[in-house]
Amino acid sequence: MFGRHSRECRGARGGGPWGFDPRWMGGFWGAGGGGGGGRGRGGRTGRMFEQGDLKYVILSMLAEKPRHGYEIIKALEERFGGAYSPSPGAVYPTLTLLEEMGYARTTLEEGGKKVYEITADGRAYLEQNKSSVDEIFDRISDFAGSFFGAPMVDIHHAFKNVARATYATATRLHDPAQLQRIREILERAASEIEAVARSGSTGGPEQTPGTTTV
Repeated sequence: MFGRHSRECRGARGGGPWGFDPRWMGGFWGAGGGGGGGRGRGGRTGRMFEQGDLKYVILSMLAEKPRHGYEIIKALEERFGGAYSPSPGAVYPTLTLLEEMGYARTTLEEGGKKVYEITADGRAYLEQNKSSVDEIFDRISDFAGSFFGAPMVDIHHAFKNVARATYATATRLHDPAQLQRIREILERAASEIEAVARSGSTGGPEQTPGTTTV
């Protein structure tokens, strides 16, 4: 499943399957903030994963084959089609934790690069926590299916068009009043989009009297 999305991402102009690289939208995902687990869709602290999930994910990847730390980062990025990439500040401390727990070990390659591999205790730990591991990967699969699924294609293209029009226009303007108008249009659009979810209906968004839909 992830392989198809990864190929779409790599083959598209701009690094994403819709002609732009979704990783630039850190703020859109809610990511940000110190200690965050990555650049991408955020949780309570800007992380893709719940507290403690990343160690299961990394250990599962080491169970597939030994990897460098940067290989783990790139492999996860591919599995999310480029829409999420864990930060080195989350991956390497987790690898150190797994070493300290006895679930992973390192060997040094020529040049001093570390290669991480799972231990027998690590495999046993994965098996003991199989239900948690399965739940995490089900969540990853659900995310990939929803974000890259057919119903979202038009949304992604529309978002790309709005971003392109906004920056192509705003960067040519020098009139503060015109820039203010663009900002108001975008804020109104955001409010109307959020109103769709609040309305709980499939009809048009609720409108405030005196406003027009963008």
